[in-house]
Amino acid sequence: MPDQFPPRHLRRGLAAGLFAATALLAACGENDFERAATGAATGGVAAAVTGGSLAQGAVVGGAAGALCDDVGICN
Repeated sequence: MPDQFPPRHLRRGLAAGLFAATALLAACGENDFERAATGAATGGVAAAVTGGSLAQGAVVGGAAGALCDDVGICN
């Protein structure tokens, strides 16, 4: 099996960084729809970079963006 680039441990760090960026960018939206769209886009990109499912990344990112103000992460 050929080596993957980037290595698994770097992909995990990248995913954690992109998740943090999603939270910060989602806070920039003025309403739930804007935050969900930003979260979905960032989640999809994070999933694509780390080799995960693009659809799952977009769904999780979209949910995180839409709900971040409800749980007190962003206002």
